[in-house]
Amino acid sequence: MTSTAGTVRLTVGQAVVRFLANQWSERDGRRQKLFAGCLGIFGHGNVAGIGQALLQNELAAGEERLPYVLARNEQAMVHTAVAYARQKDRLQTWACTASVGPGSTNMLTGAALATVNRLPVLLLPSGTFATRVAGPVLQELEAPYAADLTVNDAFRPLSRFFDRVSRPEQLPSALLGAMRVLTDPVETGAVTVALPQDVQAEAFDWPVELFAERVWRVARPLPEAVDITGAAALIRSARRPFVVAGGGVHYSGAEDALRAFSEATGIPVGESQAGKGSLPHEHPQAMGAVGSTGTTAANALAGEADVVIGVGTRYGDFTTASRTAFQNPGVRFVNINVARFDAGKLSGLLVVADAREALTALTAAMDGYAVHPAYRDRQAELWRDWDARVETAHNPPSEITDALADGVLTQGTVLGCVNELSDPRDVVVCAAGSMPGDLHKLWRVRDRKSYHVEYGFSCMGYEIPGGIGVRLADPDRDVFVLVGDGSYLMMPTELVTAVQERLKIIVVLVQNHGFHSIGSLSESLGSQRFGTAYRFRNDATGRLDGERLPIDLAANARSLGATVIEAHSRKELEQAIRDAKAAPADGGPIVIHVETDPTVHAPDSESWWDVPVSQVSDLDTTRRAHDAYTAHKAAQRPYLAPAERTDQ
Repeated sequence: MTSTAGTVRLTVGQAVVRFLANQWSERDGRRQKLFAGCLGIFGHGNVAGIGQALLQNELAAGEERLPYVLARNEQAMVHTAVAYARQKDRLQTWACTASVGPGSTNMLTGAALATVNRLPVLLLPSGTFATRVAGPVLQELEAPYAADLTVNDAFRPLSRFFDRVSRPEQLPSALLGAMRVLTDPVETGAVTVALPQDVQAEAFDWPVELFAERVWRVARPLPEAVDITGAAALIRSARRPFVVAGGGVHYSGAEDALRAFSEATGIPVGESQAGKGSLPHEHPQAMGAVGSTGTTAANALAGEADVVIGVGTRYGDFTTASRTAFQNPGVRFVNINVARFDAGKLSGLLVVADAREALTALTAAMDGYAVHPAYRDRQAELWRDWDARVETAHNPPSEITDALADGVLTQGTVLGCVNELSDPRDVVVCAAGSMPGDLHKLWRVRDRKSYHVEYGFSCMGYEIPGGIGVRLADPDRDVFVLVGDGSYLMMPTELVTAVQERLKIIVVLVQNHGFHSIGSLSESLGSQRFGTAYRFRNDATGRLDGERLPIDLAANARSLGATVIEAHSRKELEQAIRDAKAAPADGGPIVIHVETDPTVHAPDSESWWDVPVSQVSDLDTTRRAHDAYTAHKAAQRPYLAPAERTDQ
């Protein structure tokens, strides 16, 4: 490395690392490093480029550091970065580097997950030679109709920003564009800068100002006064208003503003998966989860609401119960969102602004307004009824427990034990299967950052790498990763990363011998749980309905270096949780293995999710399911009426 006046000679890989190490974000006067480090797996695309640069950075004196963490699966490392970014309210993230070909394409699922969830992550996939002098190289995709096409083009539709650096001169604009999108709360998501392997190792004389410390301010867009006035007028006209709190409440840090708004007005609050914890569990206006996996309290109020106030929600189909949740014939919507794209959904009145700022302004504009006392009483009554159902799920009656096989618990019991014995600031992490729905209904949130369920992409395998990301982001909290056997088998290998980094994550591994969630869904759709159980093929029938597979997931986790505790009763589970809590913070991952019965379900949300059923079938179960599906479809609504009526 040499320097001349005003320039420094570095490879493209070295320039990327030095640049990333000097990026900061700032909001409300508080600064933090934008990149906590770089997650990666090296191969013949990045080992001599980004890999060499990270080594040089680690050994250099007087440079800002970009720490490196070795992952075991490229998809998993993106999940870790995304979970970290979510826990940090989108103000910090990680970069992810991967090798040519499958190493890079393994990151595609993580890219989609990040973009769906509006969470920032920087992806640095490696590419084949920009010069093409040695092509086709190992792992190169050849397209006869487009010589410049590479597998990295698959990132284009999954990314909020994409660039390919084919010449060193292109790097500054690519990096600056990437930072702009990563720190924009409206545009953020997966950001991809593809780096051909020869370009990564190419030297160039860079302007020294490229590596100066940069601070990217994360804005809080203010609402327009006319929008607040219109929203206040519409809400004042309501008799049964209802709030849907989404993830934007957390990313804005708007929990206190929402609490002030709901307390001043008495308007009840339902929560999406991303918005759960927007109000503490015992708040009188907190009605818990809303939608397909919602509480009966929130869903009853949503069904009656004449004005729905969406705050930081993208109105996914689980939140709207596939557009059947809001059944009032005259229902109208007020949508507070930093992104116009989301604020415009369901024909709502748009308040395009930061959630905290908009709620603060709206509370002032609503001064003197409050719902009728009878509406508050109804909220309390509905909540008491639901909370009693939660208690029953956590502590099932003897007629249920006596029928269980020896050593087998209900999933509700497992969740209840973890909820009761964890500390209020501990974080629960989950993503796919039946547990996200049960957690949405049953988990009692006691801290704004203690609930972390990825349900935008609901990606099997997210759980363990996601738990690592949360623990890296918030090392003072214990992290409970709740994962079923189906999801665990998708991505158990990141336990090795947790062992390597001495990260204490407590994995509660629920063994129910198959796909609990899809099994239940299959049954409800008339497909008889086909292909959802882990069983041998039956020699007599040729079907997968033989004996259970002799899978020992506890032994698997133990072989990967985790401490394993096997619990065969509620008492043993409770003791396992206490022991895991008492374990040292640097002792690595702890896996608690427990078996549950997949046929015992959580309380019904009395709601619906639209999954089409075969219109014709030889099976009686499918025909009956289609009849039920048709009845539910009749309640689906387009929500096309304008929020601001012109006939008044």
